[in-house]
Amino acid sequence: MQPRPTVVERAEQIYVGVRRSVRMDAFDVVADRLPEIFGWLASYGTAPAGAPFFRFFAIDMDGESKVEAGVPVASAPEPEGDIIVGALPAGRYATLRHVGHPDGLFDSIKRLREWAVAEGVEWDLITDPDGVERWGCRIESYLTDPAVEPDMSKWEMELAFRLAD
Repeated sequence: MQPRPTVVERAEQIYVGVRRSVRMDAFDVVADRLPEIFGWLASYGTAPAGAPFFRFFAIDMDGESKVEAGVPVASAPEPEGDIIVGALPAGRYATLRHVGHPDGLFDSIKRLREWAVAEGVEWDLITDPDGVERWGCRIESYLTDPAVEPDMSKWEMELAFRLAD
C-alpha cells in the first residue's frame, strides 16, 4: 500500500547550500555538492539539523532548472565561496513519503500532483507562459544516509511542496 499525502505546517528552517542552474540530465552537478557541504559544516563544528535536500526554485524539464542542494542547520556560519545561507519558508506543505530508488520519484511526484487536483489544493507556484514552473518552496529530502544503507532501492525520501496561502 502506498502512503497518502498529508498536509503539515512547517516552521521556517535555516540551511546552508549551493545553488546551480542545471539540466535535469546533469543533476549530479548539484547533487554531488552535498558531501562538500557536510564537510564545510563539520569544519565549523556545525551539526546538521535534518536531512539533506534539493530545493527546486524553477523547473524547466527541457532547459535549465534552478536547484539548490541544502542541509538544514540550527544556526549557520557565515557564507563562504558559493556556499550560501538560506531559509525554507514557513507555511503549509503537502508531503509524501517515497520509499525506493530515486528514479521512482517521478511517479511519486505525479501522485502528489494528482492528489492536489483531486483535493482542490493549490501550490505556491507560478507557471510561466513558456511552461517553466517557479515554486515558492518545493523540496525533496533524503532521509536515508547512503553510508548506512547503500542499497538505493531501500532509500526513503520525502517530497514537500508548499501550498498557496
